[in-house]
Amino acid sequence: MVAGCDIVKWKPLMVILMKWGLKIAMWAVFVSWIAVYFLYPTESLEGFFFKVLIATGKTFFGPIGGVLLIFSGQILIIAILAAIYVAAFPRENPKAKKPKFWRLRLRTFPALVDGPFGIVSAAELIGIIVFGTYIIWALCVYTVQNHRSISRLPLPSKEKSYEMLTQVGLRIGSVGLFCMGFLFLPVARGSVLLRLIDVPVEHAIRYHVWAGHAMMWIFTLHALCFVFLWSLQGRLLHEISRWQCNNIAHLPGALAFVTGLLMWITSLHRVRKQRFELFYYTHQLYAVFIVFFVLHVGDSVFSCACGGILIFLIDRFLRFCQSRRTVQVVSATSLPCGTMELVLPKPSNLQYNALSFIFLQVRELSQLQWHPYSVSSSPLDGKHHLSILIKVLGDWTRRLKDNIENSERPKITASVEGPYGHESMHHLRYENLVLIAGGIGISPFLAILRDIMHRIRKNECCPPKNVLVVWAVKRSEEISLLSMVDAESLCPSFSDKLQLDIQIYITQESEPGLEDGKLCKSLGCSALPITDRSSSMSGLVGTGSNIWSGIYVVSSIIGFLILLGLMEAFYITPSNPKCWWFKGLLFLACMIAGIVLFGGPVIFLWNRWETRFSSCRESMNSNDKNDPTQYCERRMQTDTFQSDLASTTNLHYGCRPNFQVIFSSIAEHWGKVDVGVVACGPPSLQSSVAAECRSRTIWATSNGPIFHFNNHNFEL
Repeated sequence: MVAGCDIVKWKPLMVILMKWGLKIAMWAVFVSWIAVYFLYPTESLEGFFFKVLIATGKTFFGPIGGVLLIFSGQILIIAILAAIYVAAFPRENPKAKKPKFWRLRLRTFPALVDGPFGIVSAAELIGIIVFGTYIIWALCVYTVQNHRSISRLPLPSKEKSYEMLTQVGLRIGSVGLFCMGFLFLPVARGSVLLRLIDVPVEHAIRYHVWAGHAMMWIFTLHALCFVFLWSLQGRLLHEISRWQCNNIAHLPGALAFVTGLLMWITSLHRVRKQRFELFYYTHQLYAVFIVFFVLHVGDSVFSCACGGILIFLIDRFLRFCQSRRTVQVVSATSLPCGTMELVLPKPSNLQYNALSFIFLQVRELSQLQWHPYSVSSSPLDGKHHLSILIKVLGDWTRRLKDNIENSERPKITASVEGPYGHESMHHLRYENLVLIAGGIGISPFLAILRDIMHRIRKNECCPPKNVLVVWAVKRSEEISLLSMVDAESLCPSFSDKLQLDIQIYITQESEPGLEDGKLCKSLGCSALPITDRSSSMSGLVGTGSNIWSGIYVVSSIIGFLILLGLMEAFYITPSNPKCWWFKGLLFLACMIAGIVLFGGPVIFLWNRWETRFSSCRESMNSNDKNDPTQYCERRMQTDTFQSDLASTTNLHYGCRPNFQVIFSSIAEHWGKVDVGVVACGPPSLQSSVAAECRSRTIWATSNGPIFHFNNHNFEL
């Protein structure tokens, strides 16, 4: 008995040691990765780099293994460790705690509100400073080294100038190459790295935009250096059209730069807003850009940035496999306020959170376009469905509405990627919650309200106790969206445990109309029974199985390394091909083949396991009260604004919310507490809320609340 008790006591200790061991290992590898980028411009690390190349030249991977180990191996090691960590230690939902002392969270403090970067948290500002410091540091060190080495050459001043331009162009290109190593990491939507640090894609996509701007500015300077050099030498067209075998190939580099420039210009904010389809289709040229870039630099240089690209390709192949499955929408409801609700079938084992979102493709409208939408249902609403709200804003959404309204039983065939979002339900972290929305930005907050009411009904611990909803709309007809909460059936006595206050600001109406708060019946609806597993969306991506996801990531990385080693041992070393661009293509082929040949079977087995597991669960719960068709029937019976929510709602006509007054009232009534503030809506609204949170936090009194700002907004 004593020995058994000792074993029980040791198990938690071993778990803690393993957890912290993985964390320390990942941090150590990450710090070493950043240190390599910072120290590489120095002469000491360049010498160490060449020693590593000599040492690895006779190994299984050849010289390319040394380059891969120094510049990209760290991120692959972190991905493997992260996959093990996420599978072994699933993230638990945060619990609300009363603050014992004033504390500032770097991730929820808006350090910058207005400017080229938008709303930037303190943690993000630190990252921007580190990134900018690296670029400035590398360029300065390279400039000093170039001047020192070229000044010693016994050449005429004109030739020295040409050599200086050549070296400056090459050094600038190497800095852009390292920026490219970070570029693809944030857009790996279901990446285990984003899940590890709990950064949702709507935040990570901004990091991709920032890195993309920095990279293209640097590559533009790189290109201009050589264009200017070749123009001075009178051989511009000759050099641009060259495709060397045993050196950097100029023509593929020019084509890669033109492709990147096209993607860059069409991704600018004004172009993206006014010509979204042009931006979307042009951005698919990333594959062309990668291929021409590989042809330009060859395998050795490309391996410096291949880590992030490999992580992206691993995620992209998984998303491709998930999106091959099509589903028929359970119900499609057109509301009079210009919004549609789609209910999609999902497997019972698919998990998501109240602030998750999905990418949706409707086959009847377009085979190529994917659009992101926040999930408006709670994961506790039912095991077999999720719902989204779509506001008619453009041609695609207008055609979708016409499809729903002009048919008695519209058939909508959809493909789904996701769900994505926070790993944990961070809205449960706070006992006091402020939800600020503009227009259709209320959609994710409906999911939060439904989720809170479900938890109150089930007597779960630590749901928010005070919730303030501030919602700005243009017309009063949009108020009808609140009926989606259906509070009367979710939790009839929610007011006993939840202090809910809803403040609605109707900006374009000066007085109430006759139909305020009314919700007309649906104009179109399709309800289909879920008879087999193939009719629901796939659960391969997002918050699916951590174990299968980890096996897929690890097997894909190991597969790439095995194929790369075999290629080096049995082809590169014996044959010794001279063409850099050809060896670059082989390197890229190993990356893709490793994912398909080693990761593909894992996805196949994962999908089979998911199908069998879901079929067993659904056969055991064939009479599940949460069947999506029953959910559709309950939703169609709701045609008026819920009276219990109406009693907690105050309407303000002809004005916008005054956040200074609102936050002052919160500070007066709630006292010294942590307040979670979540904003979703236009950039101007989010900036105003962030500025007020920052001001209140900086000048907080000893008895005042601490406001933690979180913005929830996806913008491609």
